[in-house]
Amino acid sequence: MKINSLLLASAVLSLAAIQAHAYDGTNCKAPGNCWEAKPGYPEKVAGSKYDPKHDPLELNKQSESIKAMEERNRKRVENYAKTGKFVYKVEDIK
Repeated sequence: MKINSLLLASAVLSLAAIQAHAYDGTNCKAPGNCWEAKPGYPEKVAGSKYDPKHDPLELNKQSESIKAMEERNRKRVENYAKTGKFVYKVEDIK
């Protein structure tokens, strides 16, 4: 009984190992570089129907918020250097 269950378990594991190395249908240019465009996808995306056409003002929002954050942090550090007390709210800094 133990031998049968051991043989069954080893057969299941070997079958799983074989399936793990199965061909997945991709043609890799290099190891790990297996992306393939779907048929009809253009070589150049800019100007095609797949071009996302992001608004530059929308993309600039994050850099503007980072600049504002750095300015607030600069004020906090200056206040801490003067007073020795850390104040989180920039509005409370005199």
